[in-house]
Amino acid sequence: QVQLVESGGGLVQAGGSLRLSCAASGRTFSNYPMGWFRQAPGKEREFVARISWIGSTYYADSVKGRFTISRDNAKNTVYLQMNSLKPEDTAVYYCAAGTRGGVDLNKYDYWGQGTQVTVSS
Repeated sequence: QVQLVESGGGLVQAGGSLRLSCAASGRTFSNYPMGWFRQAPGKEREFVARISWIGSTYYADSVKGRFTISRDNAKNTVYLQMNSLKPEDTAVYYCAAGTRGGVDLNKYDYWGQGTQVTVSS
């Protein structure tokens, strides 16, 4: 089992920045690909970014160049640095861990409870 706890969400004006953190406990964190997903009201949960166990990254087109995913295996933590935020980035952000990873949320086995990000115009 892997337990995930997100933090760092909040209210920010358009153009601002936030850094989300996801602290993991349980099984060996460093072995797992990690992902960030988000879900806006009335919409399906969507892929944001993922990072492999060796640190390779991949982003959704909508956040490429603005968001950066990283991980610190010594601290069992994955981060999502979000810059140049837009109102359309408003959503609940979830981190996830899974042995398969990728952009498909069904390939992730463990999920955090989510953290709200609200971007005002």
